[in-house]
Amino acid sequence: MKVVLQHITKIFPAKGRNAKDTVAANDLDFEIPDGELIALLGPSGCGKSTALNLISGLLKPTEGRIFFGDDDVTDLPPENRGVGLVFQNYALYPHLSVMDNIIFPLGNLRGKEKMSKPEMRAKAHEIAKLVQIDELMERKPAELSGGQQQRVAIARALVKMPRVLLLDEPLSNLDARLRLQTREEIKRIQRETGITTVFVTHDQDEAMSISDRIIVMKTGIVQQIGKPQEVYDSPANLFVANFLGTPPINVFSARVAGEKLYIGSDAVLNVKGAADQEVTATVRPEGFILDENGPFVCKLGGVEVMGRDISVVSTNENSVNPTIRSIISAESRVDTSSPTVRFSLKPNKVFLFSKQTEERINFGTV
Repeated sequence: MKVVLQHITKIFPAKGRNAKDTVAANDLDFEIPDGELIALLGPSGCGKSTALNLISGLLKPTEGRIFFGDDDVTDLPPENRGVGLVFQNYALYPHLSVMDNIIFPLGNLRGKEKMSKPEMRAKAHEIAKLVQIDELMERKPAELSGGQQQRVAIARALVKMPRVLLLDEPLSNLDARLRLQTREEIKRIQRETGITTVFVTHDQDEAMSISDRIIVMKTGIVQQIGKPQEVYDSPANLFVANFLGTPPINVFSARVAGEKLYIGSDAVLNVKGAADQEVTATVRPEGFILDENGPFVCKLGGVEVMGRDISVVSTNENSVNPTIRSIISAESRVDTSSPTVRFSLKPNKVFLFSKQTEERINFGTV
């Protein structure tokens, strides 16, 4: 089911004499293709959960329209939209068994959709098998691990085969190992069902690994939409560049002069077509090449061995970050007796941004 948001704005009125209205969603205008898993990504307060609640019908937009396929659902209540919701806290009924928790939404069906008890149990077993909890059907939520409870919540959302599945920070309460395992399961389940899915998260690793497309948000405004690798490789602005990547991108105060990028006095890269100006330059950690004759000189802080890679920790007076992290091959040899380390830079891992607007400045390297 294709989901379309047309110029959606949501304003929460001010409470208090000196308070201001809160614009939680500001002119959201995008399409979620049928059958894709989309991640709404951004920091706390960026409007991603508001967007999810607008799609679900839990919130009504101040302006704009929402469509599921060709159907305008803007004024439909949540129960009539055909959505499945999974919340951060699972919201399972503690006194009910896994079976009864999964069946619960089916008991509310009416008319032609009404199901007999044997039909409901058969459907619950079918979904439980899909999410791999079919052996836990008689247990109560308190007898389950966090990961198992999350699967029950997903099964309950899927049992009515919704038109759209909405997941609001579904992995936040799980430990690191379970988060990795469960996000792989969510991706598998989504592929097998083909249900259009919206996944809200502040964790860029989750968004990058699980989604077909990411929507990066800040203060209620969409910053960039695209496939995860495309957004990572070509950020539209400084916020997106900073938000995506582990370790974080390295940020420098720099300038362009004569189609060369200068960080301090070092001319580190040719930037054909870029006008002379003060800029913010960013370099992905994997964008450094250890080079004894390289143009970029940093003060060596240390070397961290990470198995297949080495993290070189250094400093530069023009770095916005306290330290610079450069990820290089473990086969490289860093002279730790030297006070400095020199690098060449990979042009496709270097991004320039306007000091005034923080928008991306494109350049060539030849």
